[in-house]
Order: sequence, then C-alpha cells, then structure tokens
Amino acid sequence: MSLRHLVSLFTGLTLSAAALAAPTHYPLTLDNCGVPLTFAQAPHKAVTIGQAATEMLYSLGLSPNVVGTSLWFNEVLAPYEDANSHIERLADNVPSFESVIGKRPDFVPVQFEWMVGPQGAVSTRQQFQDLNIPTYILPSDCEGKNNRVGADGTRLEAFRIETLYKSIAQLALIFDVQDRGQQLIAGYQARLAKAVEQATRNGSKHLSAVFWFSSPDINTDPYVAGRKGIPGFMLDTLVMRNIIDSDEEWPTVGWETIAKANPTLLVIARMDRRRFPADDHEKKLAFLRSDPVTRNMDAVKNNRIVIMDASAMESSVRLFDGIEQLAKATTAQ
Repeated sequence: MSLRHLVSLFTGLTLSAAALAAPTHYPLTLDNCGVPLTFAQAPHKAVTIGQAATEMLYSLGLSPNVVGTSLWFNEVLAPYEDANSHIERLADNVPSFESVIGKRPDFVPVQFEWMVGPQGAVSTRQQFQDLNIPTYILPSDCEGKNNRVGADGTRLEAFRIETLYKSIAQLALIFDVQDRGQQLIAGYQARLAKAVEQATRNGSKHLSAVFWFSSPDINTDPYVAGRKGIPGFMLDTLVMRNIIDSDEEWPTVGWETIAKANPTLLVIARMDRRRFPADDHEKKLAFLRSDPVTRNMDAVKNNRIVIMDASAMESSVRLFDGIEQLAKATTAQ
C-alpha cells in the first residue's frame, strides 16, 4: 500500500468519521454481518467475548458500561488496568452461555464469529436474540471471510483495515460516543501512515517474514499467518513479503517448508493464555534455537526475531502497536 494511498484513505475515513459525529438518534438500526440490530437506547450492561472487543470499548471510554469479559490472549493494556480490575472476567478462554447471560447484559460484542455464530462455541446469535440480547460480531471477522472452513476460517478477500475502523465507528454510534470514535480512528490512521513511511524508507520491499502464533504441541507444525489475514495485511502494508501462501487465517505449515523459504524475520506471538504448550513464547524461542531444522535459519542464527503480543496480530486497537513494532524491526535489516 503506497503512502499516497494511505493519505487518501486517511482523509476519506476522517471525513466519514466526522459525518458520524452527530448524536445518535434512537431507535438505531444497523446491519451486522447480515443480521439487523436495533437499539432503543445506548446499552448499559455489555459482556464482551474477545479481548479485541473489550479493549475497543475501553478505548472508547466505555468501561463503566462493561459488566463482564472473556477470551483473553494478553493482559489488558496498561491505561485500562484499573478499570478492568473492577470488571468480572468470566473466562480466560471460552465462557459458558450461562455465565454470559447470568450478567443480564443488554449487549454482547464478539470478536470471533466462531464464538457466537452458526456453530458458536458459546452459542448461536439466535439463542441470544431469543432473550432480546443483541450480539455484535466485529465486522473484520465476517466481511470477506468464510468461518466454516478451516479451524479459524478462510479469507475470501484480504483483510481490510476499513473493517477495523468500521468496528470502532459502529460501536461509537451504538453507544452515542461518536466524537471519541472519530478521534481514535484519526489517531490510528496517522500512526499507520507513519509506520509505512518508516518501513519503506528502510527498504522493506526486500524483506520477508513469517508469523508464528502457536502450535498444538511444540514439536508439531506451527499455526502461522496466512496471506490474507491481519498479519498478511501488516506485511503488505509495509511492503514486505509473507512467505506463507494460504487463504486460511492460521494454517499449519511444516518447519521444513518455512526453513526452505528462509524468511528475513520471524514474528512470534507472546500471550498470557496457556491453551497450547506453544502459547509460551519462551518455549517457542527455545524450540527455534534447538531444533535441527529451525536453528539453521538465518533469522534464528542472526536473532532477527520479533516478539509481538498475540492481540496485536488480531483486528484490534493493538494492531497499530504491532505494525509499529514491525516497522521498527526493518531498521536493523
């Protein structure tokens, strides 16, 4: 993505955000992943399923409206530690349907459709609707994506940053805090443009990378980022090459294949959850430096390894931290 295109996108989306800055008129009806939602008033008691949705509400100044959270990969961002400490965490991973409705929410924002969807790990959207509880799936996880193919879904179209901005703008609209949403979006656009400028100045077009999220076992094929997901967007935006050529969100690829491609950088996820052994980034590092295949990769021998919060690899407010970190990593190459 060229800097000129980013500036144009920045201008266009800022104008769009400004158009949303008028007060919300209720009842508000909007489409969310093909499901019409109607709000008679701003929600008062939200339960979030997914860290991205949680921190999006926090960044909009809406922590007083959150009564429960779940599905965390990393500890909460530092500015929200105090507010978050007063909100019940229903589960580190998948919450039960009963625990969610037990908080008597009037709104449930959801990060992943596989959590609340046709085959939802928590429930279906209809089950919530039967209780008059609207559910909101972050658009970045449903637009241009088929969540019924692959463990984490398959991208029919490459992730677009506009879907992240859309999540922020729509949540701001639902809660009648459009000014805050506008300010957030403008700030993120500026940070993104600056990261692109830094990376391209450092010759990023000559660099390649692979993102390792986790593995079901440390010695098995890793879950790595496909070319159309959020990490793929980061690399494309910074004019870097993703060595993984798959439309799945997080396909498994053998280390022999990765080593043969010999990426310039290895980006590994750091997370606080412990669902899989390879969730621990220290175990990832130990594996990379000891395995006979991986230890001979140039990125490992030369310590060109970027440790990035797992949440920064998702469509979240942390994405901008991640892309800045990746842009900075191009400096030493």
